[in-house]
Amino acid sequence: MIKVFMIDNKKVKELKKILGKGKVFVEDEYLLTYSYDATQIRRRPDIVVIVENESDVKKTLEFAYKNNIPVVPRGAGVGYSGGAIPVKGGIELVFTRMNKILKIDKINRIAIVQPGVITYNLQKEVEKAGLYYPPDPASLKTSTIGGNVMENAGGPRCFKYGVTLNYVMSVEGYLINGKKVSFGNMTIKDVAGYDLKSLVVGSEGTLVVLTEIMLKLIPKPETKVLVKIDLKTLKNGAVLINELINRNIQPSAIEFIDSTSLLAVSKYLNLDYNKEIGSSVIIELDGSKGAVDLRLTRLKEISERFELIEFNVAVDDKEQEELWKMRRNISPAVSKLKPKKINEDIVVPVSEIPETVEYFKRLSEEFGVMIVIFGHLGDGNIHTNIMINPENKEEVEKSEILLDKIFKYVVSKRGSITGEHGIGITKKRFLSYQFSDVEIELFKKIKTVFDEKNLLNPDKIF
Repeated sequence: MIKVFMIDNKKVKELKKILGKGKVFVEDEYLLTYSYDATQIRRRPDIVVIVENESDVKKTLEFAYKNNIPVVPRGAGVGYSGGAIPVKGGIELVFTRMNKILKIDKINRIAIVQPGVITYNLQKEVEKAGLYYPPDPASLKTSTIGGNVMENAGGPRCFKYGVTLNYVMSVEGYLINGKKVSFGNMTIKDVAGYDLKSLVVGSEGTLVVLTEIMLKLIPKPETKVLVKIDLKTLKNGAVLINELINRNIQPSAIEFIDSTSLLAVSKYLNLDYNKEIGSSVIIELDGSKGAVDLRLTRLKEISERFELIEFNVAVDDKEQEELWKMRRNISPAVSKLKPKKINEDIVVPVSEIPETVEYFKRLSEEFGVMIVIFGHLGDGNIHTNIMINPENKEEVEKSEILLDKIFKYVVSKRGSITGEHGIGITKKRFLSYQFSDVEIELFKKIKTVFDEKNLLNPDKIF
């Protein structure tokens, strides 16, 4: 086992000298600010380093490697699995200042960015060039591209367009020892060597520290419309989604909202609420105007077969932004229902969605614990939120039983315990539900090849 270096003032001064003024911080306000993420689990780092360029990254890693100091890369700190929490202290390596869009290439349809670029900012810049970057996690106005890559973030549009991995052409960065690596290139076809680029995407900051990311872009759709379909029952919404997929409506996004989520966000944003609604489905259609109009008509016809209450179409940008605002505010709105929200992002095959939603509803009734459901059901990604009071011992105990049942259920359906949040520290104990001992041992060996001292984001995933 590697002995972790205990950081003293001498080493802090040494690192400040290496990096220069205004990049190394040990003051309490910095250590507290960077001690937690959206999980609200707290572990203080010993040092906060806010890097400004590639050289800062390289020098910090070389210093940490020489002195056996853990390093935890951090983007915006909005993750739900504790991936950016410094569980062993050490250096919290913050990328918010490395936020430049270095290049937008219209001919090759690529963007080259630093890891601290905000996802929404990139989307708006490429759209000015008539191009499109589809991945859109709910946190797109705060989350960074580097964080999206490390968690392989999804979002509503991944039903049609895929997840972050599908848009990463190449990554550049450094191993923990300060040696530079580059995986992938500008070409669409490339089967030379092992696909280490895909291995790095979704690795949760445990293998490589990224400094530059090349992303694939596509042509911007000619037209987009957004539709909110209000239905009488929870099951109607889930079954409608399967019907839309089977009938080839080809949505670019499919979002599901249960009645509890809808009530919560309506109160949160001071919106009108119809208590007869059992579920809402938000559908985005994009493409040529003629094709979108035709699919919109078919969508209305299909929806009317599922106890339709209201069919609302948002055509202009302002209306669509208001509807997306409602969807993206569900998570903070739901957080107001109980003191603690256990936010899970399980995935099941699309065919299993109706049965899974009904199963979760039965669990909620059986245990007397609120379970709130919303998410990207078009790709099987169901955000399942167990709402409890952490001071209520009975609710806490029930929540642990519920988590166990939920994860075992989705794995039995050939699903996954996480679709976009990652394993981090919150799901480590459930990893064995999905993977065998042999497979987990392979994960550990891969980690050792990249980081033999286990200094880069240690104690995450397994």
